[in-house]
This record gives sequence, C-alpha cells and structure tokens, in this order.
Amino acid sequence: MSVLDNWEQWKDFLGDRLHQASDEGMSANVVSDVAYQVGEYLAQQVEPKNEQERVLAELWNVADEQEQHAIANMMVKLVQNEGSH
Repeated sequence: MSVLDNWEQWKDFLGDRLHQASDEGMSANVVSDVAYQVGEYLAQQVEPKNEQERVLAELWNVADEQEQHAIANMMVKLVQNEGSH
C-alpha cells in the first residue's frame, strides 16, 4: 500500500520529511518552496487516492500561483506535528 492511499499515513510521511528537513537545517523558505514543488508535481502527475487528496487537487487546480503557495504552506502547518519525532 502506498502512503498516498491513506490520509493519516500521508500526513505522517510528510511530517517525517518535514522534521528531517528541519533537522538538516533547511530554512522555512526552502521548505515552503519544496512543498509548492511537491504540490505541483502531485497535481500534474499523481491521481488522488482518497477524498482528502481529491479536494486538495481540485483546490490546487483552481488556484493561482500565489494561492497554490498558500495551500502548500497550509499543508506544511498541517503536518508539522505529524510523524515520528
């Protein structure tokens, strides 16, 4: 099963990657840019696997670039307390 199949597993996965980036000294601006790039990739290349991902994909597709950056930043905030610490 892919981490994309289950919303809670996806959030844990993202949280773990966020903690790893932070532990390695990645700045908040770089994390934000990477989150945007990941969002752009997922929206263009990956079929949503659950309802939450479908909603995010639909929001991403109707948003302009500034709004997409805001969505990416909200996802970072959402998962900052997820994953193993």
